[in-house]
Amino acid sequence: MYLFLAFLMVPIVEIALFIQVGGAIGLWPTLAIVVLTAVLGTWLVKTQGRLAMGQLRSSFQQLSDPAEPLAHGAMILFAGALLLTPGFFTDAVGFALLMPPVRLAMFRYLRSKITVAQFQMGPGSMQGRHYPGGSAHPRGRGDVIDGDYEDVTPGERRDGPSGWVDGPR
Repeated sequence: MYLFLAFLMVPIVEIALFIQVGGAIGLWPTLAIVVLTAVLGTWLVKTQGRLAMGQLRSSFQQLSDPAEPLAHGAMILFAGALLLTPGFFTDAVGFALLMPPVRLAMFRYLRSKITVAQFQMGPGSMQGRHYPGGSAHPRGRGDVIDGDYEDVTPGERRDGPSGWVDGPR
């Protein structure tokens, strides 16, 4: 229901703002502002995106929780889509999402609404998991390799083929 209201209300708000701003400053300045915000927004998304990718790489290298850098990256991507959409309301929301304090507040709000049951990463992350059959590893017991063997004690040494293949004829 909320998604339907958003798809209904956002275009109505955008059209109303276009009419108000266009009536106040004219058609060409209004269009110039729309194009300028798209260009400026693209540049800001690019720089903020690079920072978010650096934070994500850093979290992977340190084997820390990548949830926050991933959330920031997703919000920056969404901000870019809003800034490329013509309109004043979407531009305002897009520019707001490009500000790190706004993204951090949004991340904290979303994190308070979501419960993570378990997160594991790095070496030993399979420890403590249990699979069907009661084992801690899907193939058995971790480092144990099940196999058969046959004792092949070296016998007389022969010159020539080993016996595994036919020799030259």
